[in-house]
Amino acid sequence: MSIPSDLDIAQAATLKPLDDVARQMDLPLEMLEMHGHDVAKIELDAIEAMADRPRAKYVVVTAITPTPLGEGKTTTTVGLGQAFSHIGKRGVVAIRQPSMGPTFGIKGGAAGGGYSQVVPMEKFNLHLTGDFHAVTSAHNMLSAVLDNHLYQGNAAGLDPYRVTWRRVLDVNDRALRNVVTGLGGRMDGVPRESGFDITSASEVMAVLALSNDLAELRARLGRIVVGYTPDGDAVTAEDIHAAGSMAALMRDALKPNLMQTLENTPVLVHAGPFGNIAHGNSSIVADRIGIHGGDYLVTEAGFGADMGAERFFNIKCRASGMTPDAAVVVATVRALKAHSGNHKIVAGKDLPPALLEENPEEVQVGGANLRKQIENMRLHGVSPVVCINAFPTDHPSEHEAIREIAESMGARVAVSTHFADGGRGAAELAEAVAEAANEESHFQLLYPDDASLREKIETVATKVYGADGVDYAPAANTSIDLYERNGFGNLPVCIAKTHLSISSDPKLLGAPTGWRMPVREVRASVGAGFIYPICGDMRTMPGLGKNPAAHHIDVKPDGTIVGLF
Repeated sequence: MSIPSDLDIAQAATLKPLDDVARQMDLPLEMLEMHGHDVAKIELDAIEAMADRPRAKYVVVTAITPTPLGEGKTTTTVGLGQAFSHIGKRGVVAIRQPSMGPTFGIKGGAAGGGYSQVVPMEKFNLHLTGDFHAVTSAHNMLSAVLDNHLYQGNAAGLDPYRVTWRRVLDVNDRALRNVVTGLGGRMDGVPRESGFDITSASEVMAVLALSNDLAELRARLGRIVVGYTPDGDAVTAEDIHAAGSMAALMRDALKPNLMQTLENTPVLVHAGPFGNIAHGNSSIVADRIGIHGGDYLVTEAGFGADMGAERFFNIKCRASGMTPDAAVVVATVRALKAHSGNHKIVAGKDLPPALLEENPEEVQVGGANLRKQIENMRLHGVSPVVCINAFPTDHPSEHEAIREIAESMGARVAVSTHFADGGRGAAELAEAVAEAANEESHFQLLYPDDASLREKIETVATKVYGADGVDYAPAANTSIDLYERNGFGNLPVCIAKTHLSISSDPKLLGAPTGWRMPVREVRASVGAGFIYPICGDMRTMPGLGKNPAAHHIDVKPDGTIVGLF
């Protein structure tokens, strides 16, 4: 059947008043701070006001290693949240806010898709309540104070060649990746090389997502390291007297946003940390509210289970103290066929015709990736449920192949048609998740805080990625030693690598073995609370493609937005 565009479906939606949506969560109405008719911020006092209520089952949605098109994690998260009402339960959804870089680029927005969307999708994808702008302003406030500190005499003794803090902007703009600041006369500042990242890659965004309350947000902002002295001593935002102003700019951004799905399921939308160099999960404060607002809280972790879910477990859960009851691993026929190595999928281009032909044998070959991601859930003691995200081009034999793979690993499995059928299409998935979440939990972190940074890196690389070991470039070894000397060795690690392979090499598909992970550089997000080793070339400021969405988005005279997807 023909399904209308995401935007057409969203604009035809019947929304409930947010008061009614809040009542579904038993959220006190006095805690709502309205932003128009369809979006509200939630006061942080709601955490304490709801703390004595029953705890929902905590479910994280992750995936196999995706193709460049993505395999529908957000759509599955929304569809599953909707599905619980179809089996007599109350679901609450918690997801990230999208960056406008991808929205105006190739990927598009992040409101879900088809009949499993967050609405109004225009507000969701464009500005929302301004949290991204607050992060941008707070980040660049620190940049301004830093450069002024250098200009005004550099009392902290920063080495200008060891300044690590850049600037951010919420756009895709490759021309800003590397810049020189302070050009002009003596009154225009101290010239130095710098650059821009996209706002979602800001450490301030990760701080927003990982703070439990305002006091912790303020403390984390103060711990942000902006550079080092010639002797290798860290200089922080607190040292140069910038953290207080940053916290003032971030005060209201710490309040999560309340929206709803097409089926009026409550959705908490908050934060949007970059999935490559940060943990790629929505906020702790949203989860602390949502966990007492229904029977099931469904949240999403970015990219495949080797990345977003591993970070959800070892960074987010470590910071929040909350533990998951089940994990959904989204799998698609097209991605498993791609992992056979026989097809190349390119964002913005049609799928290869051969990919659409019936071929369960290719699914079985690519199934090595699914097996490894199920294993990664079990490494953390979490019950996995495989969601077969069904596409109209799939064949029943291919779904059966995925089912055989999942069941051979002892995992529950369900076919879901939530894109086409909304919550009703994910009812089987909701039943399987409910069963998994009711099992006794055996959640465990992958490594202890007091392990060395190298031990933590090597544990993730060998146990989660399947590497034989880790090779450190000289610069990486120097940085690790510097961080441990500065007292950062107790932090968890967030390995920055390609999202297109379980390995650090995007060309290695399936579940590769017999390889070693090269760490070329190691950076510290001390305020956010993690160390991130870099494996490969990570772009923190994307560029626009030849035919980006920005060419097609427009607004009609009556104010209706067109061209979003």
